[in-house]
Amino acid sequence: MTELAWYLYPAIIAAGFAAGFINTLAGSGSLVTLPLLIFLGLPANVANGTNRVGILLQNVVGVSSFRQQQVLDVRGGLMLAVPAVLGSVLGAQIAVNLDEQMMRRTIGALMVIMLVVILVRPKRWLQGREEVANHRPGWSQLLIFFAIGVYGGFIQAGVGIFLLAGLVLGAGYDLVRANAVKVLIVLCFTVSALIVFLINRQVVWSTGLILAVGNMLGAWVAARMAVERGATFVRWVLILVVAVSGAELLGLLDLVAQLF
Repeated sequence: MTELAWYLYPAIIAAGFAAGFINTLAGSGSLVTLPLLIFLGLPANVANGTNRVGILLQNVVGVSSFRQQQVLDVRGGLMLAVPAVLGSVLGAQIAVNLDEQMMRRTIGALMVIMLVVILVRPKRWLQGREEVANHRPGWSQLLIFFAIGVYGGFIQAGVGIFLLAGLVLGAGYDLVRANAVKVLIVLCFTVSALIVFLINRQVVWSTGLILAVGNMLGAWVAARMAVERGATFVRWVLILVVAVSGAELLGLLDLVAQLF
Protein backbone atom coordinates (compact mmCIF):
# COMPACT_ATOMS: atom_id res chain seq x y z
CA MET A 1 0.00 0.00 0.00
CA THR A 2 1.35 3.47 -0.92
CA GLU A 3 1.81 6.17 1.71
CA LEU A 4 -1.40 7.99 2.58
CA ALA A 5 -1.93 11.65 1.71
CA TRP A 6 -1.95 13.89 4.81
CA TYR A 7 -5.58 14.93 4.37
CA LEU A 8 -6.74 11.31 4.71
CA TYR A 9 -5.49 11.05 8.30
CA PRO A 10 -8.32 13.16 9.83
CA ALA A 11 -10.88 11.20 7.79
CA ILE A 12 -9.52 7.88 9.07
CA ILE A 13 -9.50 9.11 12.67
CA ALA A 14 -13.06 10.47 12.31
CA ALA A 15 -14.26 7.14 10.90
CA GLY A 16 -12.51 5.36 13.77
CA PHE A 17 -14.21 7.64 16.31
CA ALA A 18 -17.64 6.90 14.79
CA ALA A 19 -16.92 3.17 14.76
CA GLY A 20 -15.60 3.15 18.34
CA PHE A 21 -18.64 5.08 19.58
CA ILE A 22 -21.14 2.87 17.72
CA ASN A 23 -19.36 -0.38 18.62
CA THR A 24 -19.26 0.46 22.32
CA LEU A 25 -22.93 1.47 22.57
CA ALA A 26 -24.33 -1.06 20.10
CA GLY A 27 -22.38 -2.64 17.21
CA SER A 28 -21.85 -2.50 13.43
CA GLY A 29 -19.28 0.29 13.62
CA SER A 30 -17.19 -1.70 11.14
CA LEU A 31 -19.78 -0.82 8.50
CA VAL A 32 -18.16 2.64 8.67
CA THR A 33 -14.50 1.61 8.70
CA LEU A 34 -14.42 -1.40 6.36
CA PRO A 35 -15.70 0.52 3.29
CA LEU A 36 -13.20 3.31 4.04
CA LEU A 37 -10.26 0.88 4.25
CA ILE A 38 -11.29 -0.72 0.96
CA PHE A 39 -11.63 2.77 -0.59
CA LEU A 40 -8.05 3.48 0.51
CA GLY A 41 -6.91 0.57 -1.63
CA LEU A 42 -6.78 -2.36 0.76
CA PRO A 43 -8.09 -5.73 -0.49
CA ALA A 44 -11.22 -6.82 1.39
CA ASN A 45 -9.43 -9.50 3.44
CA VAL A 46 -6.60 -7.10 4.37
CA ALA A 47 -9.16 -4.41 5.29
CA ASN A 48 -10.90 -7.01 7.48
CA GLY A 49 -7.62 -7.78 9.26
CA THR A 50 -6.43 -4.17 9.54
CA ASN A 51 -9.77 -3.14 11.02
CA ARG A 52 -9.11 -5.46 13.99
CA VAL A 53 -6.23 -3.26 15.20
CA GLY A 54 -8.58 -0.38 15.96
CA ILE A 55 -11.18 -2.73 17.42
CA LEU A 56 -8.61 -4.30 19.76
CA LEU A 57 -7.43 -0.97 21.18
CA GLN A 58 -10.96 0.44 21.24
CA ASN A 59 -12.05 -2.40 23.52
CA VAL A 60 -9.02 -2.03 25.80
CA VAL A 61 -10.23 1.52 26.46
CA GLY A 62 -13.88 0.43 26.75
CA VAL A 63 -13.15 -2.35 29.24
CA SER A 64 -11.02 0.00 31.36
CA SER A 65 -13.73 2.68 31.40
CA PHE A 66 -16.61 0.32 32.21
CA ARG A 67 -14.54 -1.29 34.97
CA GLN A 68 -13.70 2.09 36.51
CA GLN A 69 -17.43 2.87 36.54
CA GLN A 70 -18.10 -0.49 38.27
CA VAL A 71 -20.61 -1.90 35.76
CA LEU A 72 -18.44 -4.70 34.32
CA ASP A 73 -19.06 -8.31 35.38
CA VAL A 74 -15.53 -9.57 34.71
CA ARG A 75 -16.11 -13.15 35.89
CA GLY A 76 -19.30 -13.64 33.89
CA GLY A 77 -17.81 -11.97 30.85
CA LEU A 78 -14.71 -14.17 30.86
CA MET A 79 -16.80 -17.35 31.12
CA LEU A 80 -18.78 -16.33 28.05
CA ALA A 81 -15.62 -15.15 26.30
CA VAL A 82 -14.09 -18.65 26.26
CA PRO A 83 -16.51 -20.16 23.69
CA ALA A 84 -16.50 -16.88 21.74
CA VAL A 85 -12.68 -16.98 21.46
CA LEU A 86 -12.74 -20.59 20.25
CA GLY A 87 -15.39 -19.67 17.68
CA SER A 88 -13.45 -16.61 16.51
CA VAL A 89 -10.42 -18.71 15.57
CA LEU A 90 -12.60 -20.88 13.34
CA GLY A 91 -14.36 -17.83 11.88
CA ALA A 92 -11.12 -16.03 11.07
CA GLN A 93 -9.74 -19.14 9.36
CA ILE A 94 -12.68 -19.32 6.94
CA ALA A 95 -12.91 -15.54 6.38
CA VAL A 96 -10.86 -15.82 3.20
CA ASN A 97 -13.72 -17.69 1.49
CA LEU A 98 -16.36 -15.12 2.43
CA ASP A 99 -19.31 -14.88 0.03
CA GLU A 100 -19.80 -11.21 0.85
CA GLN A 101 -23.08 -10.63 -0.97
CA MET A 102 -24.87 -13.60 0.61
CA MET A 103 -23.47 -12.72 4.03
CA ARG A 104 -24.67 -9.11 3.77
CA ARG A 105 -28.20 -10.23 2.89
CA THR A 106 -28.31 -12.77 5.73
CA ILE A 107 -27.04 -10.30 8.33
CA GLY A 108 -29.46 -7.65 7.07
CA ALA A 109 -32.41 -10.02 7.49
CA LEU A 110 -31.25 -10.88 11.02
CA MET A 111 -31.01 -7.16 11.84
CA VAL A 112 -34.64 -6.67 10.79
CA ILE A 113 -35.74 -9.55 13.03
CA MET A 114 -33.71 -8.13 15.92
CA LEU A 115 -35.23 -4.68 15.43
CA VAL A 116 -38.69 -6.20 15.87
CA VAL A 117 -37.58 -7.99 19.05
CA ILE A 118 -36.12 -4.79 20.53
CA LEU A 119 -39.27 -2.79 19.78
CA VAL A 120 -41.80 -5.44 20.91
CA ARG A 121 -40.20 -6.36 24.26
CA PRO A 122 -38.51 -3.22 25.59
CA LYS A 123 -38.54 -4.21 29.28
CA ARG A 124 -36.32 -7.23 28.64
CA TRP A 125 -33.65 -4.89 27.28
CA LEU A 126 -33.98 -2.22 29.97
CA GLN A 127 -34.29 -4.30 33.15
CA GLY A 128 -32.43 -7.55 32.56
CA ARG A 129 -33.02 -10.70 34.64
CA GLU A 130 -30.83 -10.89 37.73
CA GLU A 131 -31.82 -14.50 38.45
CA VAL A 132 -30.30 -15.52 35.11
CA ALA A 133 -27.33 -13.13 35.03
CA ASN A 134 -26.03 -14.32 38.42
CA HIS A 135 -25.87 -18.00 37.41
CA ARG A 136 -23.12 -19.88 35.61
CA PRO A 137 -23.91 -20.11 31.86
CA GLY A 138 -25.43 -23.37 30.62
CA TRP A 139 -24.51 -25.36 27.51
CA SER A 140 -27.07 -23.55 25.36
CA GLN A 141 -25.55 -20.17 26.26
CA LEU A 142 -22.03 -21.46 25.60
CA LEU A 143 -23.09 -22.71 22.15
CA ILE A 144 -24.73 -19.36 21.36
CA PHE A 145 -21.55 -17.47 22.22
CA PHE A 146 -19.40 -19.95 20.29
CA ALA A 147 -21.57 -19.26 17.22
CA ILE A 148 -21.32 -15.50 17.77
CA GLY A 149 -17.54 -15.91 18.09
CA VAL A 150 -17.42 -17.72 14.74
CA TYR A 151 -19.23 -14.81 13.15
CA GLY A 152 -17.03 -12.25 14.92
CA GLY A 153 -13.88 -13.94 13.68
CA PHE A 154 -15.39 -14.25 10.19
CA ILE A 155 -16.33 -10.59 9.77
CA GLN A 156 -16.51 -8.06 12.60
CA ALA A 157 -19.41 -5.92 11.32
CA GLY A 158 -22.57 -6.45 13.39
CA VAL A 159 -21.10 -8.81 15.99
CA GLY A 160 -21.74 -6.36 18.85
CA ILE A 161 -25.47 -6.37 18.16
CA PHE A 162 -25.62 -10.17 18.18
CA LEU A 163 -23.61 -10.21 21.41
CA LEU A 164 -26.02 -7.75 23.03
CA ALA A 165 -28.94 -9.95 22.03
CA GLY A 166 -27.24 -12.99 23.57
CA LEU A 167 -26.28 -11.11 26.73
CA VAL A 168 -29.69 -9.51 27.30
CA LEU A 169 -32.08 -12.21 26.07
CA GLY A 170 -29.92 -15.22 26.91
CA ALA A 171 -27.68 -14.24 29.82
CA GLY A 172 -30.07 -11.82 31.57
CA TYR A 173 -28.04 -8.60 31.67
CA ASP A 174 -29.61 -5.15 31.30
CA LEU A 175 -28.33 -3.09 28.37
CA VAL A 176 -25.70 -1.08 30.25
CA ARG A 177 -24.11 -4.14 31.89
CA ALA A 178 -24.50 -6.10 28.66
CA ASN A 179 -22.56 -3.42 26.81
CA ALA A 180 -19.73 -3.66 29.34
CA VAL A 181 -19.56 -7.47 29.10
CA LYS A 182 -19.85 -7.28 25.30
CA VAL A 183 -16.78 -5.04 25.12
CA LEU A 184 -14.81 -7.53 27.25
CA ILE A 185 -15.83 -10.49 25.07
CA VAL A 186 -14.98 -8.65 21.84
CA LEU A 187 -11.60 -7.71 23.30
CA CYS A 188 -10.85 -11.37 24.04
CA PHE A 189 -11.81 -12.80 20.67
CA THR A 190 -10.31 -9.91 18.71
CA VAL A 191 -6.90 -10.94 20.05
CA SER A 192 -7.27 -14.47 18.65
CA ALA A 193 -8.75 -13.28 15.34
CA LEU A 194 -6.02 -10.66 14.88
CA ILE A 195 -3.34 -13.32 15.38
CA VAL A 196 -4.85 -15.36 12.53
CA PHE A 197 -4.85 -12.32 10.22
CA LEU A 198 -1.26 -11.50 11.24
CA ILE A 199 -0.09 -15.03 10.43
CA ASN A 200 -1.68 -14.64 7.00
CA ARG A 201 -0.07 -11.18 6.56
CA GLN A 202 -3.41 -9.43 6.21
CA VAL A 203 -2.78 -6.47 8.57
CA VAL A 204 -1.42 -3.03 7.60
CA TRP A 205 -0.20 -1.69 10.94
CA SER A 206 0.35 1.91 9.86
CA THR A 207 -3.26 2.38 8.76
CA GLY A 208 -4.64 0.26 11.59
CA LEU A 209 -2.94 2.34 14.28
CA ILE A 210 -4.20 5.63 12.77
CA LEU A 211 -7.69 4.18 12.76
CA ALA A 212 -7.21 3.03 16.36
CA VAL A 213 -6.71 6.62 17.58
CA GLY A 214 -10.30 7.40 16.58
CA ASN A 215 -11.62 4.04 17.81
CA MET A 216 -10.19 4.60 21.28
CA LEU A 217 -11.58 8.13 21.58
CA GLY A 218 -15.03 6.98 20.43
CA ALA A 219 -15.02 4.07 22.90
CA TRP A 220 -14.09 6.32 25.83
CA VAL A 221 -16.89 8.80 25.07
CA ALA A 222 -19.47 6.05 24.51
CA ALA A 223 -18.63 4.15 27.70
CA ARG A 224 -19.13 7.31 29.75
CA MET A 225 -22.43 8.11 28.03
CA ALA A 226 -23.74 4.56 28.45
CA VAL A 227 -23.38 4.69 32.23
CA GLU A 228 -24.43 8.32 32.70
CA ARG A 229 -27.55 8.17 30.50
CA GLY A 230 -28.63 4.62 31.30
CA ALA A 231 -30.31 1.72 29.51
CA THR A 232 -33.09 3.75 27.85
CA PHE A 233 -30.58 5.92 26.00
CA VAL A 234 -28.56 2.85 24.94
CA ARG A 235 -31.73 1.13 23.70
CA TRP A 236 -32.60 4.04 21.38
CA VAL A 237 -29.05 4.13 20.04
CA LEU A 238 -29.31 0.38 19.46
CA ILE A 239 -32.63 0.76 17.61
CA LEU A 240 -31.16 3.44 15.35
CA VAL A 241 -28.00 1.44 14.61
CA VAL A 242 -29.88 -1.80 13.93
CA ALA A 243 -32.35 -0.06 11.62
CA VAL A 244 -29.66 1.74 9.61
CA SER A 245 -27.36 -1.31 9.51
CA GLY A 246 -30.17 -3.58 8.33
CA ALA A 247 -31.17 -1.12 5.60
CA GLU A 248 -27.54 -0.81 4.44
CA LEU A 249 -26.89 -4.56 4.38
CA LEU A 250 -30.12 -5.26 2.49
CA GLY A 251 -29.25 -2.60 -0.09
CA LEU A 252 -32.20 -0.37 0.81
CA LEU A 253 -30.04 2.74 1.28
CA ASP A 254 -28.56 2.31 -2.19
CA LEU A 255 -32.07 1.96 -3.59
CA VAL A 256 -33.19 5.19 -1.92
CA ALA A 257 -30.07 6.97 -3.17
CA GLN A 258 -30.88 5.92 -6.75
CA LEU A 259 -34.41 7.32 -6.45
CA PHE A 260 -33.04 10.75 -5.55
